[in-house]
Amino acid sequence: ERHRVSCEEAARLLLDAYEYRGLVKHTGGCHCGAVRFEVWASPDLHVFNCNCSICTKKQNRHFIVPASRFKLLQGADNLTTYTFNTHCAQHTFCKTCGVQSFYTPRSNPDGYGIAPHCLDDGTVQTVVTEDINGKEWEKAVKEHKTIRDMSKP
Repeated sequence: ERHRVSCEEAARLLLDAYEYRGLVKHTGGCHCGAVRFEVWASPDLHVFNCNCSICTKKQNRHFIVPASRFKLLQGADNLTTYTFNTHCAQHTFCKTCGVQSFYTPRSNPDGYGIAPHCLDDGTVQTVVTEDINGKEWEKAVKEHKTIRDMSKP
C-alpha cells in the first residue's frame, strides 16, 4: 500500500536518515555572502589536497559529497564557471568576490567538491587531509581505492 506524505514529512524523513548515518548539516558560502549552500556530511572531514595546476594555484582543498546531499540556498545567478583541458571539472565561483566555495570535480562529476574553509564555524570536528597527485590525475584516480565512489549516496 502506498503512503502519501507531505513535502515537510518527506524532508523530515530524509533529515532523520542523514542524522542516523552520523551526518551533520554544514552551511557555508563565499566571502561576500552572495552564494550560500548547505551540505550534509560527516563532522569529521576527509579533505583532498590536490597538486594539479588549478588546485595548486587556488589552493583548492576539498571534500566530496553526493549531489543529493548538497543544496544551493542562494546565489545561482551570481555563479560563473571556468573549465579547461577535459572540461569535466566545473570550477564554479562567485562573480562578486571570486571565491570558489564548491565545484564539480572531475573525479566525481555527479557530486560536489566542498571547500572546508568556506563552511561556517561550529559543525566540523576534525579534518584529515590526504594529498592526491593531480599532476598525474588518471594514474592517481585509478590507484585510489575510494575517490570515485565518494559522490555515491
